[in-house]
Amino acid sequence: MRPLEGITIVALEHAIAAPFATRQLADLGARVIKVERPGSGDFARGYDHRVRGLSSHFVWTNRSKESLTLDLKNPRAAQLLERLVLEKADVVVQNLAPGAAERLGLGYARLSRAKPGIIVCDISGYGADGPYRDKKAYDLLIQSEAGFLSVTGTPEQACKAGSSIADIAAGMYAYSNILAALLQRQRTGEGRHIDLSMLESLVEWMGFPMYYAFEGAPPPARNGAGHATIAPYGPFPASDGEVMLGLQNEREWLAFCEHVLCQPQLAQDPRFAGNAQRVAHRDTLSALIGQAFATLTRAQVIQRLEIAQIASANVNGIADVWGHEQLASRARWSEVGTPAGPIPALLPPGLQAGEARMDPVPALGEHTASVLTELGVSAAELASLRAEGAA
Repeated sequence: MRPLEGITIVALEHAIAAPFATRQLADLGARVIKVERPGSGDFARGYDHRVRGLSSHFVWTNRSKESLTLDLKNPRAAQLLERLVLEKADVVVQNLAPGAAERLGLGYARLSRAKPGIIVCDISGYGADGPYRDKKAYDLLIQSEAGFLSVTGTPEQACKAGSSIADIAAGMYAYSNILAALLQRQRTGEGRHIDLSMLESLVEWMGFPMYYAFEGAPPPARNGAGHATIAPYGPFPASDGEVMLGLQNEREWLAFCEHVLCQPQLAQDPRFAGNAQRVAHRDTLSALIGQAFATLTRAQVIQRLEIAQIASANVNGIADVWGHEQLASRARWSEVGTPAGPIPALLPPGLQAGEARMDPVPALGEHTASVLTELGVSAAELASLRAEGAA
């Protein structure tokens, strides 16, 4: 039995933050009923067509869910959604526009009066109140607002993260808060309202640079793929590509000079005596390392780093990750069905094959009939709803 079997989530969700949270709940066995617009569905379905005609974002965040189509502007459909929540749901997750869930009668205050054990997780850009409450919030906008761009990129150019980091942060905190609320309800019988914002989630992840710049101190400098406050730490060119390496202490610096650079005298150079000095003379040090690596292949550099017990990594592209030997050796790849056929999927971290639920990505409205039939909707009524465009 999976940990969340018997728990039902009703999700009014789109894009990434809420779907990522609910997919992880589904991984643990929860039933997730995803409510989508008839005809178009979650707009993330149309972001691209890179996975055999399906959206890369959507297949990532929506496996193991049931797709129920309802036009919530239709009174009959809205009434059915309310019945679904009150009769079936343990948790409601939504990331609609601010105030939309309340207008649909799905705010925590109203639902908890009818169902005291209900857990409602509202995910928004900036939270349920405050001067930014009604601002539109997309991932890049939150990266900018949270100061993330100020510490990411090169000295000349700020850069966004290559993945939807603000959405992912919010999804992870929604996931963990819902798990905590389910535990609390098990002890007390009481539900909980979770008001979770993308801004607060990403600012929490900014803790190091914020404290580094505490009380007006200079913030970490943008340094590309290098570490802002440790040197040498980052990518360095060999004769056939780049190697990522990182030093953490003076013992490793001595070993690096002797066994990797083969220049033990460099360890005594006052320009590099301690991390602060190495950061101050980063360009000079990087040039010396580049000279030492210029005639070596990546494999030779990594071999030296291994001998010196210095941390290193390959600078992989996406194709390299699909074929990563470590993931393959640990059997971390599984398979999920989609409307376009089976595709590979990474097992959820911490779970082994057979422990995680890895059910198909749903087609739009695939489960509308089965879910509504559970509520007692007759075939004739379903046909009427569909004729109106309400389901």
